[in-house]
Amino acid sequence: MPRAIASAQIAFGLVSIPVKLFSATEASEKISFHMLHKDCGSRIQQQLFCPKDERTLSRDETVKGYEFSRGQYVLFSEEELKSLEERATQSIDITEFLPQTEIDPIYFSKAYYLGPDKGGDRAYALLSKALQETERWALAKYAARGKQYLVVLRPLGKGLVMQQLYYPNEVRALDEIELGEANIKDNELRMAVQLAEMGAADEFHPENYHDEVSDRIRAVIQQKVEGQDITALEPEQPRAQVIDLMEALKASLAAPPRKQASAAKVARMPIRTEKERKSPKAAPRSAKVAKARSSR
Repeated sequence: MPRAIASAQIAFGLVSIPVKLFSATEASEKISFHMLHKDCGSRIQQQLFCPKDERTLSRDETVKGYEFSRGQYVLFSEEELKSLEERATQSIDITEFLPQTEIDPIYFSKAYYLGPDKGGDRAYALLSKALQETERWALAKYAARGKQYLVVLRPLGKGLVMQQLYYPNEVRALDEIELGEANIKDNELRMAVQLAEMGAADEFHPENYHDEVSDRIRAVIQQKVEGQDITALEPEQPRAQVIDLMEALKASLAAPPRKQASAAKVARMPIRTEKERKSPKAAPRSAKVAKARSSR
């Protein structure tokens, strides 16, 4: 049975919904390697060293500072830093309800499950159902651990997920990336769409995937523990680079198809001409939203 990590109140109009927060994810055990003394095998200890005084310092000789200019710092005591922290209200204050499609997943950070606390079952179920019916998410502010977080409450099954979001200044604009100027031909697009549909799936099954690198490292670690000699694997040879895009598409489609039905479906799909794709009126809604976000 998972243990709640915090309690909170969802402020929904004049309705107050008591909830409990649970971690929605669980990080896999991290494989870490320690720094050891090569001669005796002892773990190396890190120490606080002052290069100016050329001596090791104790913790009570240190203070925190912010570098406002190269080599220049303003100092803060622990009391001053504590006074700057956001006061935890344990309140999840909903500010607005947005269409699900308006929040791009790039803003998603940590996720938490919300469960109803004592006396909040009906109001909790009502909010979850209302979000499902309206296909909207609740944007809210939440203060905890000295910080203020921007979050969305979204329905999942019969429950609610509190998704922590990045602030706009924490997300880099796509405009910073050089995307080039590519001229896509209609037959290239048709073949690319057909290739995507041949590998399409209607459901996401995360259980079909696992961390192959971690599995490989753990297997080698176990071999070393058992005293086996490890032979270094030959590095994988890089694949030959295919310059001709049409030839690459044809070769991909010539491979055994995963879904013949999907390929037949694509053959009947209308593909917009280059003129239609360049027309502003033909731009899909998602493209308009992306353009609007990038201009903010």
